[in-house]
Amino acid sequence: MLKPMKLYNYFRSSASYRVRIALAIKGLTYEHAPVNLLRAEHLLPGYATLTADSLVPLLVLDGGEAITQSMAIIEYLDEVCPQPPLLPADALGRARVRALAQSVACEIHPLNNLRVLKFLVNDLGINEDDKLRWYTHWVRQGLEAFERQLQTGPVGIFCHGHTLTMADCLLVPQIFNAQRFNVSLDGLEKVQSVFDACMALPAFSQTQPSACPDAQG
Repeated sequence: MLKPMKLYNYFRSSASYRVRIALAIKGLTYEHAPVNLLRAEHLLPGYATLTADSLVPLLVLDGGEAITQSMAIIEYLDEVCPQPPLLPADALGRARVRALAQSVACEIHPLNNLRVLKFLVNDLGINEDDKLRWYTHWVRQGLEAFERQLQTGPVGIFCHGHTLTMADCLLVPQIFNAQRFNVSLDGLEKVQSVFDACMALPAFSQTQPSACPDAQG
């Protein structure tokens, strides 16, 4: 069993939500340390001393070791607390789940996270309507590709058959963000059904943004 940990995170951050889900699936307790991105708390000296990239989430272990990047954190948790596993036992299955997770983390999310959207508006002068068009285009395109990927490999109620994996931890927060920006999910039947199956579980529903102690603004 892991010693007490501290998770620095922002309630609306999809990357933070991924880690909260994984911690809940593993049944691990931790201290919730809010970092409000809208108030630029991640750029304050106190937080900047903890992590070189000034991003969330950040998992700090009891010994002071710090782990950044949501997927690295999730895989760390899976290695030190292997039950229930978030990666399949077979190499091919692990590759598929990682590919699904990376489709969100590397293809969809980087184009649409808060700092990118703020740069579009504040630095490039993009208006709100065009910012929304940007967000909708890339998220919808990415989710359509994800839907096609779900049609291959093990088919079940979750992304990879009937067992929760890291891919589900990545997909659900992205859908939450898509819904917040009113991105149409029409025609994404499998994506929607996986989301619904996950949200029926406490690990997803009890860690969602509105359930966070710092849910505000």
